[in-house]
Amino acid sequence: MRAIAIDRFGGPEVLTMHTLPVPVPGASEVLIAVHTAEVGGWDADVRGGWSPSGKKPRFPLVLGGGGSGTVAAAGSRVRRFKIGDQVYSYAWDNPKGGFYAEYVASPAETAAPVPAPLDLAQAGAIPIAALTAIQGIDDALHLKKGERLIILGASGGLGVFAIQFAKLRRARVLAIASGADGVALARKLGADAAIDGRDGDIAGAARAFAPDGVDAILALTGGKALTKCLDTLRRGGRLAYPNGIEPVPKKRRGIKTKPYDAIAGRAQWNRLSRAITAARLQVPIAAEFALADAARAHERLAQGHILGKVVLRISQ
Repeated sequence: MRAIAIDRFGGPEVLTMHTLPVPVPGASEVLIAVHTAEVGGWDADVRGGWSPSGKKPRFPLVLGGGGSGTVAAAGSRVRRFKIGDQVYSYAWDNPKGGFYAEYVASPAETAAPVPAPLDLAQAGAIPIAALTAIQGIDDALHLKKGERLIILGASGGLGVFAIQFAKLRRARVLAIASGADGVALARKLGADAAIDGRDGDIAGAARAFAPDGVDAILALTGGKALTKCLDTLRRGGRLAYPNGIEPVPKKRRGIKTKPYDAIAGRAQWNRLSRAITAARLQVPIAAEFALADAARAHERLAQGHILGKVVLRISQ
């Protein structure tokens, strides 16, 4: 099979085309013929030498923690899927290789049927991002109807889904986005208010949005903008952020802080799928690249100001 892999750590140039054996699924695994692979900053971190498990990787290393495709084979213990099923999957740090390939073998528990109204292209863009977004809203923040939430990084690859899931929970959302086009996208996705985090008056917008203080913040980026947001939280307010946000937010007295990692299991997939259908989830695609152009996809990541998702299209 064709696969984009790295033989050493480095910049986008180390992403090169390889011909590798098709992985063989184990008894509890499925073999997925990949349609679309999700591309995110975490992939660039792995390419640069970061290991989520802390273990030294084996080269060639195929990147890609999430994507979509069609089940091509199933292990003897797999009952949930059959050949031809359309699935999306989050198989992080998979020893048999990632989604930057024509085939991937991963545990069946890390996959789920593609939910309506998504197609394979849309589903492949979202597994890591959507699971991270909804678990921030539901599990880390326990967001409730009527609460006032700031989403920082609202126009990025996670924030575009966090807005929609927060609105599904009937919260009120102030989106801190990137640029005028990011503000427009956040409003289109349902944000009650939105401001450009680069040069807007975050404190003023937050006071107007929640005069008695904001109930919660979902921080999908860090830095000075987050500090300004934290100043607007009411006492007893909550802050949640996915592990990997830099710089790591400092804890503050009177604020409940919850770092978290997304989990992919059957219960998590079921909840996500219900939410996708209920929200009629919109999936903004900022850029799409062919598998052979994976290096260009990573160059686009490095440029920043990405509204929505970057993907690799492996098959048509």
